[in-house]
Amino acid sequence: MAKINGNEIRPGNILEHNDGLWVAVKVDHVKPGKGGAFAQVEMKNLRNGSKLNERFRSADKVEKVRLEQKDQQFLYENDGMLVFMDNESYEQIELPADILGERRPFLQDGMTIQIEYHEEEALNATVPQKVTCKVVETEPVVKGQTAANSFKPALLDNGVKVMVPPFVGQDEDIIVNTETMEYAERA
Repeated sequence: MAKINGNEIRPGNILEHNDGLWVAVKVDHVKPGKGGAFAQVEMKNLRNGSKLNERFRSADKVEKVRLEQKDQQFLYENDGMLVFMDNESYEQIELPADILGERRPFLQDGMTIQIEYHEEEALNATVPQKVTCKVVETEPVVKGQTAANSFKPALLDNGVKVMVPPFVGQDEDIIVNTETMEYAERA
């Protein structure tokens, strides 16, 4: 693992601090009038989700951790546990369903997702940025409604509600951006 100075911490970096693995959520570089500069870092624990605010001076050394990323295929859900298979070794692992957070409804059978490991421990999982979903319920198209920024609510087959343009109808497939939870384009 690489040691970096406290002023080199950036959002998204994974740090080993106080015997835990933390992701830097927000970093503010502060230069007070008196004394040395420091980085005020808001961190989130990757194992239990707790938060911590910490100050790092430029002379402080912290361990920067690199997580190994593996693409794994989703097989099925069993008692609140998601079962994934490694596409190379065909090994199966179980992870709690809440590892995906609010992106959980976008997980589909056979979907390949990226799981991040620290040594042998799975810490994070992300669904693809764009996922195809079917619109199961939306208002019908109103003829003559051509306002540039008019959107209407739509319910997707996975239970998620998104705003869609007026031309999208019921039973149409659309592509949803899973990071912003918004309509991206027609499928």
